[in-house]
Amino acid sequence: MPMPFPAELRRDVIAASRTGEASISRVARYFGISESCLQRWLKIADRDDGLPPPTSGDRGGGGKDESVELRELRRRNKLLEQENEILRRATASFARDVLPQ
Repeated sequence: MPMPFPAELRRDVIAASRTGEASISRVARYFGISESCLQRWLKIADRDDGLPPPTSGDRGGGGKDESVELRELRRRNKLLEQENEILRRATASFARDVLPQ
């Protein structure tokens, strides 16, 4: 049985794919996971964040009620917090490498 991926890697991959800068297949290839695995992780993360399942009409933007907007804002806030944590860890790592012992 293969070893599961670390939770930290999952968070990083989900954060990278949610930015929308690259396609799901490109993000999956970059992190060395399968595209179906990444899609499953995104589906689980959306469910955990309280987002409705994606449909073809969700991207319209017209007539959204407040609960949908609130869920989207919470999801965006969580994403920004994850990105902030990644940057904080990278900064600490670089500081350890640069500062004298």
